[in-house]
Amino acid sequence: MRIAFAVPAPLDAISGGYNYDRRIIAGLRDLGHSLRVEEMAGRHPLPDEAAMSAAAGVMERLSPDEVLVVDGLGLPAFAGLPGLSRAVGLIHHPTALETGHPEAEREALRAREKALFPAMARLITTSRLTAERLAPEFGADPARIGTVEPGTVEAPRAHGSGGPGCAILSVGAVVPRKGYDVLLRALGRLTDVEWTLTIAGGARDPVHAQGLLALAEELGIARRVTFAGEVEGAALEALYAGADLFASASHWEGYGMAVAEALARGLPLAVTAGGALAELAPRDAAVICAPGDANSLSRAMRRPIYDAELRRMMADAAWRAGQRLPRWSDRAASFAREIEAARP
Repeated sequence: MRIAFAVPAPLDAISGGYNYDRRIIAGLRDLGHSLRVEEMAGRHPLPDEAAMSAAAGVMERLSPDEVLVVDGLGLPAFAGLPGLSRAVGLIHHPTALETGHPEAEREALRAREKALFPAMARLITTSRLTAERLAPEFGADPARIGTVEPGTVEAPRAHGSGGPGCAILSVGAVVPRKGYDVLLRALGRLTDVEWTLTIAGGARDPVHAQGLLALAEELGIARRVTFAGEVEGAALEALYAGADLFASASHWEGYGMAVAEALARGLPLAVTAGGALAELAPRDAAVICAPGDANSLSRAMRRPIYDAELRRMMADAAWRAGQRLPRWSDRAASFAREIEAARP
């Protein structure tokens, strides 16, 4: 196939969604498909003039024999453009469902996505839970929705920090949906046990990020918390390898790529049941609480933070579960089949 893949610039941005895109693009090329990338300028997801101009340019450059795949973050810029009945939308998470946007912006995004999703040849989601929301909430045709879950890399088992205390890791963009405030409040109740927390993720919302710094100070745990910013490659691998416990207090995850990567390295989990996280986290490898409930999360985290033997047993279960997860090596083939299903 000849494929044009449109994504908001830059493609090398650090996030789970962009990592998925890069893995799929590389995999499709490895399978022999001809693929070119269109990196779209402008503001996304609520598009400005530059973004809408970029989307129009993508459509103008599209060859008759190319299939267009558009990352959902950039899809709102295509609203109203002709030719979308031949295009494929890659939906990590509908932008209208992202917390942190003002309500007026969320409604504007919802209107665009309700117009776009039913008009497209196919929608590929990265989780079953996301797929299940597209028909009732956005009017998409269930027969034109497919799912290709993320893969994981083959990675060595985490060796942990070696103590003393428990080194906790959380990975993901610093945005309200990730629930870092909930995690900080939960840990703020556990100052009688030894732990440190590293948050690895870029500050997409500077005001929110500053609020988290202030919250850590207010709770008296600032010295225990490291905001590492965007981390990738060997530095991120080192964080996974040296962690004793992986935490995510996200309000909603369509899949939870960072949690899957933690399992692939045998890390025990402390997570909230936000979206797919409850399904992804094995019960013998995780403590699981309701989203937004800092008190319950705090109570649940106390024992694995304090009890190294419990963490060891949870880590064994996490390693077993992680070895059963899909690998990136077969994800591109599944994605190609979904694109084929969109072709007339």
